[in-house]
Amino acid sequence: MEYKLRILREAQDCREQHQLGAMLRREGLYHSNLATWRKQVEKGTIDALSSKKRGPKARRPDPSARRIAEQEKEILKLRSNLRKAELIIEAQKKMAELFQSYLDPKGGENS
Repeated sequence: MEYKLRILREAQDCREQHQLGAMLRREGLYHSNLATWRKQVEKGTIDALSSKKRGPKARRPDPSARRIAEQEKEILKLRSNLRKAELIIEAQKKMAELFQSYLDPKGGENS
């Protein structure tokens, strides 16, 4: 707000057009900025001169979101461990069948 008012006062003090242009270039502003700010001052809308944050409001993270993320990560880890255990059990079954067939070449008949 103070910046805009300072620029408006400085623009009023400019006596010649080239001075105003030089000031606008120096500040990186357009003539339309000055026109808008002047209208806002004439209307008396002080809030219009204060800077406002643009865009969507920042969302606060959900307190349970962190816990949920940790639990989902743990679920993935447990599923991975379960799959490994299933593969090991399957391999053990096949090894047991191989040993059984090696020890009992007749196909499992006991006499």
